[in-house]
Amino acid sequence: MAIVHPPVGATLNVWLEYLESLHPSAIDMGLERVRQVADRISLESSAVKIVVGGTNGKGSTCAMLESILLAAGYRVGLYTSPHLMTFNERARVNGDIVNDAALIRQFEAVEAARNGVSLTYFEFTTLAVLRLFAESALDVMVLEVGLGGRLDAVNIVDADCSIITSVDIDHVDWLGDTREKIGFEKAHIFRPNCPAIVSDPAPPQSLLDYAKKIGADLWLFGRDFNYSGDRQQWAFGGREQRRNALAYPALRGANQLLNASAALAALESLRDRLAVPQQAVRQGLLQASLPGRFQILPGQPTIIMDVAHNPHAAAVLEKNLGNMGFHPYTFAVFSMLADKDIESVIRHMAPRIDHWFCAALPGPRGLSSEAIQSKIQQTLADPESKAPKDVQISGYSSVKEAFAAARSKSNLDDRIVVFGSFLTVAEALSSQKDA
Repeated sequence: MAIVHPPVGATLNVWLEYLESLHPSAIDMGLERVRQVADRISLESSAVKIVVGGTNGKGSTCAMLESILLAAGYRVGLYTSPHLMTFNERARVNGDIVNDAALIRQFEAVEAARNGVSLTYFEFTTLAVLRLFAESALDVMVLEVGLGGRLDAVNIVDADCSIITSVDIDHVDWLGDTREKIGFEKAHIFRPNCPAIVSDPAPPQSLLDYAKKIGADLWLFGRDFNYSGDRQQWAFGGREQRRNALAYPALRGANQLLNASAALAALESLRDRLAVPQQAVRQGLLQASLPGRFQILPGQPTIIMDVAHNPHAAAVLEKNLGNMGFHPYTFAVFSMLADKDIESVIRHMAPRIDHWFCAALPGPRGLSSEAIQSKIQQTLADPESKAPKDVQISGYSSVKEAFAAARSKSNLDDRIVVFGSFLTVAEALSSQKDA
């Protein structure tokens, strides 16, 4: 079937459907094609460029950097992925989500420059957002890596400062099946003589070796920066800068001080170009927000939304649930994609869940509710799973149905945790709004 170019006046959704059809595969690692098109459009900008990679914690670190820099009075562009509800969430200029018209204008420019070069959806949209940022007279760009680092489209940008938040097993088909292989891929966002911030407490040797090989200015958690705190406040300590009496970030969860420390280390490393007063740090940490990351909705029962979709993220989620107050029962609305390490995620979460509400996800990577139920049953059959007694497992044809069932069966003092994928959380949030 011929691919029909969007007509003049086409909506954003029409454009996005077109972009999905342009390339034979959703992921095609490599920078040659995207660089070819980038050379034909103007992406030059004097803005300070901060590139953030890692398995988990990228989104939180980006959100805190954006919030702090906005509080300090800078013009900031933020690019993240994937989105939860609408594509526009991926691009913000000065704290505002970019509107359809601005995105379409950039899509048209990239399409005109493409000249037959095949781009994936992510490559095309990354170029469009970078061109938008180049035209927006920004002081700072905060750019989240999509997948890995070495061959990700964001890596066409020469970062003034790079951050790697964590290195763990995910996207095995593309990045490798060990932390050493994955660390090597992620390390390629580092640049010679530029700050390379690593907040993973135990980074792979491959990452350290690459930083040394290219002469990056490596900042390691525990050596070059750290944090301390009590119940009321916390403090950041860098190479030369200390920030005391900080309020805890508005973003909840056990790893948020690690993510905040990475953001503050990056700002210290850039302080000759970006002065950030203490009050901006305090205000920024309190105002940072990120839907779907241990997001607790108002009301009863307690509802927690978390996009945790790999073993490391599930371990953090389990710890965060353990740090909450007492709830008689915990209900899980759970669904994952077939190419994820589902068994390990279930194993991490098993001790906390009394009733699993399994939901089917659409698309070629989606699993049926029966397949998810089977994986839970197999995992919980292991006597070391530490699952509560009398665990219940039920299946539903959609997240919306599973979420409705969990809500109907829970009491006001119970809690519901929705997790396993961006798609899972997005559908639950959407049904919550419709309720």
